Amino acid sequence: MSLNKQNIESPKDRQNRHKAMEAIRVLNNLKEDFKYPIKAMDYFYDLFERVYCKNESLHKNKVKVGVMCIQIPSEIIYALDCVPIRLCNGFYTDDEIGSEFLPQKSCPLIKATIGYFASDNFIDKPDIIFSPTTCDQKTKAGAIISNFGHRVVDVDYPRTKESEASREFWRKSVKNFAITLSKFQSKKLNKKNLKNSISKIGYAQSLYHKLSSFRQSNNISIRGVDVFLITNAFFFDNINNWIKAMEALLKELQNRVDSQIYIANKISPRILYTGSPPIFPNYKIPYLIEQSDAIIVADESCSSNRMFNDMAGVDEWLLDDMLDSISDKYLKACTCPIFTKNEDRIRRIIHLVKKYQADGVVYQAFAGCSVYELEQRSVLEAMEKEGIAILYLESDYSPSQSGQLSTRIEAFIEALKNKKRNKK
Repeated sequence: MSLNKQNIESPKDRQNRHKAMEAIRVLNNLKEDFKYPIKAMDYFYDLFERVYCKNESLHKNKVKVGVMCIQIPSEIIYALDCVPIRLCNGFYTDDEIGSEFLPQKSCPLIKATIGYFASDNFIDKPDIIFSPTTCDQKTKAGAIISNFGHRVVDVDYPRTKESEASREFWRKSVKNFAITLSKFQSKKLNKKNLKNSISKIGYAQSLYHKLSSFRQSNNISIRGVDVFLITNAFFFDNINNWIKAMEALLKELQNRVDSQIYIANKISPRILYTGSPPIFPNYKIPYLIEQSDAIIVADESCSSNRMFNDMAGVDEWLLDDMLDSISDKYLKACTCPIFTKNEDRIRRIIHLVKKYQADGVVYQAFAGCSVYELEQRSVLEAMEKEGIAILYLESDYSPSQSGQLSTRIEAFIEALKNKKRNKK
């Protein structure tokens, strides 16, 4: 009896099916668990379904610039008529593939990114990749990806940011990046296109700030997991479409506030999330937090707040001045733990706790993410000194951990609830 070749599933088809199952499971949870759904969120749910379940390309006629980290300036990419595609990956399916190329103790985000390239199963395949030399694992990942036949350009990033020398070092790196991409795209970077790009990204950031203002209120109108989905969409979406969707969302949120439609109880603890970034569909920790009757009101992570917080402050709209302002934005404002000192990051977390009236902090570190694992002690000590409750969790992309994590999160949330009850 002969086999029907049409019924034999190829490795790529199998991978796509598994990734689609991961994506749709998370999207269904987000949509079905909310008693009072926000209509404007449908755009974002549909976007992730189109891209990760239906493999729909969003940028067929554009040069696609893969970026390994948020430290590659999007303003320059858009100014040169390209689109940035952030390559950080949250799929367990790709994590398993990447495990064949990296030590088992490697960061799951890096393994998943490598797995995506190893499978060569792209939706919008990057034409060129820029990799900042931030954490060691991302730096080595760039070398592995280049062995798969991709052009990977390192962008030297300093490990300190306090000195004038590091500032000048990074400014030179940014200008070299702009020159390299300009030559690749055969398009000149000029005053007009860079100013327009800075303005557009600045406007997108202002929309995020307006969204954040809704989360400062005593009555919360949007879940943290939905905010992570919105910010993750900025990794790959058409920026104009993202802006329109955000404008519609903000309008609806204001209507909900006016109608007093809120999503959390008065006793629900307000949580600041920090640590390794939540990347779709790995929302395991944020989802468990909000399933436990808490609400994530703010975050300090490179997949959300850190990506949108600081804008490029330009004094004079001359090309060199704009490039210097962009450089400063991506260095001086950065609170990534790759730096030798982390005082800025600790100050930032404490500031956010107070600004968003957070009752506690959840600090997640991916197993193998050495920079977040190494600095957790100093952050925990700082929170203890300030009297801020904090829960440290180590996790990976495996779905098998949920039971143990859920128990610890629920106990932490219940302790915060009791503390709030006792204050009354």
